[in-house]
Amino acid sequence: MNPVRAGIVEHPGEYRWSSYGCNGQGETSALLNHHPVYLSSGRTGEERLASYRELFRHEMEPGIVDQIRRATNGNFSLGNPRFTEEITAVLGRRVIPGKAGRPCKQTADNEKNTEKNRGETWSVPD
Repeated sequence: MNPVRAGIVEHPGEYRWSSYGCNGQGETSALLNHHPVYLSSGRTGEERLASYRELFRHEMEPGIVDQIRRATNGNFSLGNPRFTEEITAVLGRRVIPGKAGRPCKQTADNEKNTEKNRGETWSVPD
C-alpha cells in the first residue's frame, strides 16, 4: 500500500510491481508463487481473491503504520507485553527499544549523589 499512501497510484492493483493484480484480481505472472497463507485463505480461487481484496478494503490508520515502520526499521517486536516477553525469551535478545544514550559512569561520589537526589542519575565529567 506504500504506492497508494505516496500518491503514486489510487489503487494497489494499478501499481506495476504489486502482487495485488495476481492475489486480488486473478492476473497471472510467471514471477509470482502464491504464499501458503494466501492459498489457505479460501477453498477456491474466487474465495482467495475475495479474501485478499478484503485486506485492502480499509486504509490503515497512520499511527498504526508508523508503529509498524518503527518496529520494522528497529528490528523490534510489535505486540502486547506478553508477546514481547515470549519473543525476547525465544530469541535471547532485547526486542524493544532501549533507553537512549550511554549508561552513566558510576563512581563512589556519583553513587552518593544518586542516593541524595532520590534516584536522579548524572555522570561525572572525565
